[in-house]
Amino acid sequence: MEPKTKLLDQVRDAIRLRHLSRRTEEAYLGWIRRFILFHHKRHPNDMGVEEVQAFLSHLAVHAQVAASTQNVALNALLFLYRYVLHQPWPELGPIAHAKRPRRLPTVFTQEEVTAVLAQLHGTSLLMASLLYGAGLCLMECLQLRVKDLDFASQQIVVRDEQGAQDRLTLLPQSLVAPLQRHLIKVQALHEEDVAEGYGDVELPYALARTYPNGGQAWVWQYVFPTAKRTREPRSGVERRHHVSATVLQKVVKEAIQRAGIAKHGTCHTLRYAWT
Repeated sequence: MEPKTKLLDQVRDAIRLRHLSRRTEEAYLGWIRRFILFHHKRHPNDMGVEEVQAFLSHLAVHAQVAASTQNVALNALLFLYRYVLHQPWPELGPIAHAKRPRRLPTVFTQEEVTAVLAQLHGTSLLMASLLYGAGLCLMECLQLRVKDLDFASQQIVVRDEQGAQDRLTLLPQSLVAPLQRHLIKVQALHEEDVAEGYGDVELPYALARTYPNGGQAWVWQYVFPTAKRTREPRSGVERRHHVSATVLQKVVKEAIQRAGIAKHGTCHTLRYAWT
């Protein structure tokens, strides 16, 4: 008799079956774990609308989380009951999403963007320039692969991580030469990894089975890889992943402060300054 699969492993399998992002996987697993612990490790099969409402109320009243955070927790529980426990959500009762407050977006002028970029250098400057000049969101920039850059047509193919739809965006002429110089360094780093028996990058979906050695191909490498190799949490394979989102977020936040801009700006503020 095969051992029974643990609940969180079932959740993980259901998430990967639907090609949800790694960040979504981490968030959903975290909130489902917190839900179970909140109710003293009771199995979700033995809980229903009252327990879900109690948990969400705790988040809003006692933990004082933002509406967006509460909605992520609710979405995690929706996923759990619908796709893992196979219990229709309406049977659990009418639980509404938290209403997110309407706030005017922070907008940088062209002069303010220039001042922020002047505080950056090297790879951080290149990434931030792509957010602004190509209108990329944070993860779109970090997940760029070599094959996504079309220097001849001055275009970038933005791949949808969840497989919905790709799109094209402009590759600014001012970034062509810096990106090409950057890729020379990245390729040298990749060749060092290959020489040491590594250099394999994670491929999307089932391409790794179709192309067993495709992960070592230069075209599939990340444009912005990490400085050090790390062990892939899903497969356990030691690889060079793309730069962490928190790294660029921190650098941009500090650049905004050094530029003396009295606005609450983020990486997304640079993107929405794109004209």
